[in-house]
Amino acid sequence: MSSGGGGFDDLFDQLRGITEELVNVNAELVLVNERVGMLEERPAASDAATQQGEQAELERVPGAAISWTELTPTQRSVLWPQFVLWTLWLADRYEVTNDQIPRQCWWKHGALVEELTALWTSHQSAYAAEEDAGSAPYLWQDALSRAIERIGRLWLGSCRNGQHKERHRQPWIGEEQYLEEILQVYGPPGADPPQGPNENPETPPSEAGDDDRPDQD
Repeated sequence: MSSGGGGFDDLFDQLRGITEELVNVNAELVLVNERVGMLEERPAASDAATQQGEQAELERVPGAAISWTELTPTQRSVLWPQFVLWTLWLADRYEVTNDQIPRQCWWKHGALVEELTALWTSHQSAYAAEEDAGSAPYLWQDALSRAIERIGRLWLGSCRNGQHKERHRQPWIGEEQYLEEILQVYGPPGADPPQGPNENPETPPSEAGDDDRPDQD
């Protein structure tokens, strides 16, 4: 009987040991799962930081000047659609004709885009002003009138007929010899040329030299 009881005791001891090992394994699995969860959260945190950085990059004061050539791709992808929709609103709101702004190709004219961009940002500034808000919209209306007149006079060329035509002109940028010739000039016309080491400025004649003095006895 005692031997039989000892056999059960040994079995219980073995089971107890297995149970303790399972507990330890389970604890290690819990730690592993926690570490995996932390690793999975890191990319999400990185994405959130990136999104916050892009959001901060896109935040701008209403009316702040825009230079399209200096914007990042992200900024352009956000601001360009806003600018286009505002331009379409402007054209319909003020009943702009094709003689004033060519509907079929206005975005192909760099100078026209700059004019409209300035009108867009100044419109935002005029209607978002906290001080002197009464006169700012009126001043913007005056600026719009002058800009429309200038656009039709200077930037359209022959695009009033409903078809876009490039203006016949020679580009100023891109020709290295042309640029090098200008950069070799020391200054604007009329500037004094640099003097060499052996060049002396002319000495103005004296009003009365030593030889011109009368002899004194």
